[in-house]
Amino acid sequence: MTTQLKPTLGTLHLWAIAVGLVISGEYFGWSYGWGIAGTLGFLVTTLLVATMYTCFIFSFTELTTAIPHAGGPFAYSRRAFGETGGLVAGMATLIEFVFAPPAIALAIGAYLNVQFPHLNPKVAALGAYVLFMALNILGVKLAALFELVVTVLAVLELLVFMGVVAPGFSISNFVLNGWSGSEHFGLPAVSGIFAAIPFAIWFFLAIEGAAMAAEEAKDPKRTIPKAYVSGILTLVVLAIGVMIMAGGAGDWSKLANINDPLPQAMKMVVGEHSSWMHMLVWIGLFGLVASFHGIILGYSRQFFALARAGYLPAGLATLSRFQTPHRAIILGGVIGIAAIFSDGVVNLQGMSLTAAMITMAVFGAIVMYIMSMLSLFKLRRTAPDLARSFLAPGYPVVPAIALCLAVVCLIAMVWFNLEIAGIFLVFMLVAYLYFGATKAQRNAAAPDTMLSGD
Repeated sequence: MTTQLKPTLGTLHLWAIAVGLVISGEYFGWSYGWGIAGTLGFLVTTLLVATMYTCFIFSFTELTTAIPHAGGPFAYSRRAFGETGGLVAGMATLIEFVFAPPAIALAIGAYLNVQFPHLNPKVAALGAYVLFMALNILGVKLAALFELVVTVLAVLELLVFMGVVAPGFSISNFVLNGWSGSEHFGLPAVSGIFAAIPFAIWFFLAIEGAAMAAEEAKDPKRTIPKAYVSGILTLVVLAIGVMIMAGGAGDWSKLANINDPLPQAMKMVVGEHSSWMHMLVWIGLFGLVASFHGIILGYSRQFFALARAGYLPAGLATLSRFQTPHRAIILGGVIGIAAIFSDGVVNLQGMSLTAAMITMAVFGAIVMYIMSMLSLFKLRRTAPDLARSFLAPGYPVVPAIALCLAVVCLIAMVWFNLEIAGIFLVFMLVAYLYFGATKAQRNAAAPDTMLSGD
């Protein structure tokens, strides 16, 4: 049975995947940062993180176009640092993409619960998993077309939200007690700025997942740069716009630590019975669905790439008759559903399950960002002849900014989230033990495509 993916995606599809993977971060999750840093403190955090992501994407695109592979960061790090480097980047990416969907699924349940108060959010989340796993199994072209439609609708809805709440916007609302609950900047505000990093990253988390569709892209050396550059610019504008407009709509403290801040912000301006309010809830689901659906595509390709290279059981690299990694799609779904129904059973650092899963996903992302930037620097030295149709602008300064900010984010996250950092480390150690135990099997069976960069 074949383990080779087919190129079917164009620039618009890739833009939709890049933006769609992330856009749920504009709808929920980020407001937990207000509860820690306040509106002004979190604005500072967001600007720092936006700078990191912009520098990262302009640098990451060089790797994606030079080594278009379903493994994405796994392939780049393996090429640069060998099998152990590939393991670190690959497992970090997998943790990011497996733990993000349950958080999004719970938010889908919360949005539906606004319209149907008797609907259990966990049951709705389970239904979302079943539906969108099935859609991903039916083929990447169909999945990408669906992603394009829901992403465009999600972007339009965010613009509608900003327009509807604009008449009620007040800068005094936004700045009130904006420094971690205080009117004045001080040490608590500094602490809050760093503690809120995971929730600012949630604004942009997973945009790098479009790299995992590189094998399925037509002319990736041309289409991927266009998709990535336009994608990050789209997301930066939307993130800052949504956050500022929601914060100025009323008492922002009522929007912190909830899964549906946009409907609640709109309710402050137009009332809960407004047709605008109901439209936001329904169309707002498209943003959550776009990310949920896109990240399922992302985690399945990461499982697939790691299994094809012998890092995970080979059965996960099997393709269905629709040329999709169906076993990988199902496995990620089983893990996510188990996470959803562990809510109330497992408690981490006193956080809600959504906040804890966001934090775990961010740990994976930050480690992967660091490995990717290190790979960029290493490959510039060790593989100068690698075909690079896109060069990181401002090299080495721009990737160095991304790398330094990623290291700062990782240090801050470990400092404020020791328990979750410990669990993340356990996951990585278990992966390393499996990696060591299967070395002979991997050397005998796995193709060498990653090392060649094909």
